[in-house]
Amino acid sequence: MANIFTRVKDTIVADFHELLDQKEEKHPMSHLNQYIRKAEEEVKRLKKLIERQYAIKQEYQNEWQKAQSMVGKRKSQQALAEEMGEEELKHEAAEELERYQRRADQLAEMLKQNSQQLDQVETKYVQMKHKLKDLYVKRLELKGRENIARVHKGMNKVLYTELVEKSESKFQEVENYIKRLEQQVTSDYRLHTLDARFAELEKKVSTSK
Repeated sequence: MANIFTRVKDTIVADFHELLDQKEEKHPMSHLNQYIRKAEEEVKRLKKLIERQYAIKQEYQNEWQKAQSMVGKRKSQQALAEEMGEEELKHEAAEELERYQRRADQLAEMLKQNSQQLDQVETKYVQMKHKLKDLYVKRLELKGRENIARVHKGMNKVLYTELVEKSESKFQEVENYIKRLEQQVTSDYRLHTLDARFAELEKKVSTSK
């Protein structure tokens, strides 16, 4: 159990940005997910063991109650045998009483130890569930960091890489094309104006003749 959480902790404290840069066939986040799934399975397994221990405690309780009942019964029988002067029955009842009392005392001690152990494992189980929840939160944080890193990476690609250079060259091509169009329009305008002036001049010459 401790080994699983130790491995998960080691994975989390690793430099996540470095993991993002590694060229692996499998995404680093998938490794973290595997560790979390193992931790979940371990928590479920331990929960079943704890539930089983509660069932064992109940068996202790049942046996202790039976022993206590027999202790009470044999005490009454011993008293009755003594009252009736039945020494043999009194002796047998006393022996049985001693056996049941030892059993009841033993079961009482087992119950006490079982309760203490259950308190300890319940406390650790709660701690494990909190650790598992911390892993969920940490994974969520890493997902956010990864997404932001991808956003920045995409932005940098647009702002500082060949995409910008290509786009700038495209803009330059368009700008040069527009300049050529503008020059053509200006040239056409001048030629048109020059032709119009000569046409007017030729008209005047023809009229004067």
